[in-house]
Amino acid sequence: MIESNDRVMGGFVVRVIPIGVWGGYPKANGANSSFLVIENDFHLLIDCGSGVLASLQQVIAIQDLDAVIVTHYHHDHIADIGVLKYAKLVQNQLHENKKISVYTHDQDDKFKEWKSNEDIQFYPFKEGEQQIGPFTVRTLVTNHPVYCLAIQLENSKGKKVTFTADTAWKEELIAFSAGSNLLVSEANLYEHLEGKIPGHLSGREAGRLARKGNVEQLLLTHLPHFGDVNDLVKEARSEYDGPVSLAVVHHTYEV
Repeated sequence: MIESNDRVMGGFVVRVIPIGVWGGYPKANGANSSFLVIENDFHLLIDCGSGVLASLQQVIAIQDLDAVIVTHYHHDHIADIGVLKYAKLVQNQLHENKKISVYTHDQDDKFKEWKSNEDIQFYPFKEGEQQIGPFTVRTLVTNHPVYCLAIQLENSKGKKVTFTADTAWKEELIAFSAGSNLLVSEANLYEHLEGKIPGHLSGREAGRLARKGNVEQLLLTHLPHFGDVNDLVKEARSEYDGPVSLAVVHHTYEV
């Protein structure tokens, strides 16, 4: 379990911890792409696909989770939402009741199926900016076969973390991610598959986005189940000369 001690040099550190890195389905003993974002005592989970809840508990207790953002309704991003509902039911029977908030878009009938109760509350994203815990949250509709939202989090000190979510190339992502301290980009394709499989970026395109957006650091996630994923880093470096790496599960990245 992590210890919360985020006050550094008079400000607050934003910590980003990969919970899973795989697209489509998790590899053995792995989890779908998901990230825990922490500032001070606030714990925010980005996406909750298959294997995420098991992996999350290696970092924090379920009762310490404050909120979840769901970018879209594909199963590799929502599979563990139902499990989370049961987890909250059980944990609230054992411990002091703490409701969790789940934020997502309402452009899919699935939102109507997710019923709020005393354990979990579902909220549709508002237009423009909204506040979730210590973060100002901005969204951008991505280029994906279903309605999907890229997410940007900014804290009170102006530190910005941007998640592309699932997307093919979209010019608007450049301005959206511009100046981010950390860009977490999907890289589900290799360069030779650009334009052949819809709705996803290659490692090269992730690097191009990082360069054009002038971001400080690039993390690659939503990784494919074929090929050598280290080639994605090489592709990204052909476009971007800043720090770039594959997201490492349970490693802490600070901004």
